[in-house]
Amino acid sequence: MRTKVAMIGVGCISGIYLENIFTRYPEIELVGVCDLIRARAEAAKEKYPSLLIYETMEDALRDPQVEVILNLTRPAEHFEVSRAALAAGRHVYSEKPLAATAELGRQLVALAEKNGLYLGGAPDTFLGAGFQTARKLIDAGAIGTVVGASAHMIGHGPESWHPDPEFFYQFGGGPMMDMGPYYITALVNLMGRVTETVSMAKASFPTRTITAKERFGETIQVDVNTYVDGLMRFESGAAARMFATFDAWYPHAPGMEIYGSEGTLFAPDPNTFGGAIRIFRKDRTEEEIPLSFGFSTNSRGLGLWDMCDAIRNHRAPRAGYLQTLHVLDVMTALAAGGAHTITSPFRRQPPLREDAENTGRIDV
Repeated sequence: MRTKVAMIGVGCISGIYLENIFTRYPEIELVGVCDLIRARAEAAKEKYPSLLIYETMEDALRDPQVEVILNLTRPAEHFEVSRAALAAGRHVYSEKPLAATAELGRQLVALAEKNGLYLGGAPDTFLGAGFQTARKLIDAGAIGTVVGASAHMIGHGPESWHPDPEFFYQFGGGPMMDMGPYYITALVNLMGRVTETVSMAKASFPTRTITAKERFGETIQVDVNTYVDGLMRFESGAAARMFATFDAWYPHAPGMEIYGSEGTLFAPDPNTFGGAIRIFRKDRTEEEIPLSFGFSTNSRGLGLWDMCDAIRNHRAPRAGYLQTLHVLDVMTALAAGGAHTITSPFRRQPPLREDAENTGRIDV
């Protein structure tokens, strides 16, 4: 039985969702699309003729066949779109982050629970071959007891390539809220729940100049912190550093490392589904570990597929609101600066089946 979905927002990220839904996830039926810029919806329909075009979001919510709203709007708009969908009795899967603040995220969770609805969201890269393999290794004790980790997202912002980069520097934006979801989601899936954070954060430059060709030379205002250096304490007692900045000229980031009593695991880029995994052991030997799970290429929509399967089988989704709210709680604390106690609950869901991509059976 296919789950019927309507997509709200047909911007840059929608292309890979459309491609994967139509070619990789046959259990999902994308009924229609809606965007404030109608030409974007028309371009999607031209490529995928079966799609309906909804003139407004309300039209999508009134369509009785729609079960799930796929919210691909800009971060500052996630809350209102998801709130309206939940109020209309629709399940929601949202691009990251869940909302622009932890308090808004908690409001969405409360509404979903009140109405008995599923609420989940990106990122789903942690479900890919890279981090599912890394989790299996860590859970099996390949590096012993995990004592710490470090993660870095270093660059000079999206204004050099994105045609409309303002939202990265407005409410709900910044490097921690934009890229942090990939890193924090990966860390909590490897290490468990975060209990406290401490960080220093600042906006290094009051304005930014767009160098992307579409709007070269335009100046935009910066309203969020763009340099965040923080520490997290996990329920297990392990500690991790997360550094995220749009303020450094840097050719590449050091990546993500997990430190254990018996070795160090060098993890893939958490913004990808695949990537290399290496283990450096205390005897000073080093080994590259082959990936043992499917979904090593860009598999965005995998979390949506899992949630649709969870709806049909009455189980918890792997990228559900317990995860997206916890990640949002951690990110907003780090991005704000100072010391914070993290109160949101979190528990890891079961791993995927190793053969899920080949069999189409997602649950263990």
